[in-house]
Amino acid sequence: MTSLDKPTSDTDPTTSTDQQEADAKAVTEAALFEAFGGIRGMVETVLPGLLFVTIFTIDKNLTYSAIAAVAVSLALVAVRLIRRDTVKHAFSGVFGVAFGVVFAKMTGNAKDFYLPGMIYTLGLAVAYLVTTLAGLPLIGLILGPVFKENLSWRTRNPGRKKAYAKASYAWGLILLAKCAILFPLYWWGDTTQFGWVLVALKIPPFLLAVYLTWVFLAKAPPPIDVFAEMEAEEQAEKAEKARRAAATEAARSQEF
Repeated sequence: MTSLDKPTSDTDPTTSTDQQEADAKAVTEAALFEAFGGIRGMVETVLPGLLFVTIFTIDKNLTYSAIAAVAVSLALVAVRLIRRDTVKHAFSGVFGVAFGVVFAKMTGNAKDFYLPGMIYTLGLAVAYLVTTLAGLPLIGLILGPVFKENLSWRTRNPGRKKAYAKASYAWGLILLAKCAILFPLYWWGDTTQFGWVLVALKIPPFLLAVYLTWVFLAKAPPPIDVFAEMEAEEQAEKAEKARRAAATEAARSQEF
């Protein structure tokens, strides 16, 4: 049983408060690790861009840099396929690199390799803030299925909805701050310097956002496991049908 398989809506009355809090933190940590790919996902996110800027720094050759970035992205996907792991993080890296290569080759400007990712980051920041203002925080939509609570937090768990709102605001503001640094550098900075700054800003903002999400959710009420509720309802319906069938059969037996 993994930490995500532990009960999340009911707690053992004999369990200490400290232990319950530790369990909640462990479940939250496991969910975030699963949703955002963990260390491996971060490596797959950073490595193509790092290889691109490294090669471009050495010989200023856009074609070689682009080929290397695409090759390592495809290699990461191949490794996941061979290991039969989930490929969503690796595939997202491939698409990001492919778009970057297309932009850069079309304009002939190596800096444009990073432009699609920057636009995506800005759009994601806006999405976090707008969905939260609309009462449907994006981080809740992302993590709800991971916690097996789906959208139950919207109406049945206001404490978790508040935590998701805080986390979504944190993601939105952190990504906006990142964009506020990168976009001016994109327009005014040297291609090589800009590339290294962008690579350096890949992980720290992400880790900060994940950490704040973990803090907010670890202190929130536990998720309501709607999958367990549906299974319980199905079991109850089956039991009721069996009871009715037995009662009908017993009545028929008495008639004879």
